[in-house]
Amino acid sequence: MTLKKTALHVLISAILAIAASLIYNDIYSTALDVNFGKVVNMGGIIGATVFGCVLIGLTYYFGFKWKGEKLLGWINIGIAVLSFASIAGVLGAQLPMDLESPELFPGLVIPMHFFPALSVFTIAPFFKSKV
Repeated sequence: MTLKKTALHVLISAILAIAASLIYNDIYSTALDVNFGKVVNMGGIIGATVFGCVLIGLTYYFGFKWKGEKLLGWINIGIAVLSFASIAGVLGAQLPMDLESPELFPGLVIPMHFFPALSVFTIAPFFKSKV
């Protein structure tokens, strides 16, 4: 796998994950009539999603270069484990005292932690990658 192909994979994955996160944010906020704009905003969603996709892409690229296809299964497991581990910060987050319905906050942001990995894995077949 070339760096150019990996970069394109990451770029498309990031765009899909950003779209999914922003749409999910809008649907969740509207359906439950909550506003977590003080804690989670569009810039933060985009930044975190791009960071996640780039990190996954770099891991995938260097892992493939290091050990080839033999390591891809372990990389996928690692990505899944780290996606689950990343929600620990959400569960311990200190929210502003004036925020209404803070108990609904994890329901908004926890699914977003999985969107980068899901988007990378979803479009991998289009790049003939064995992610």
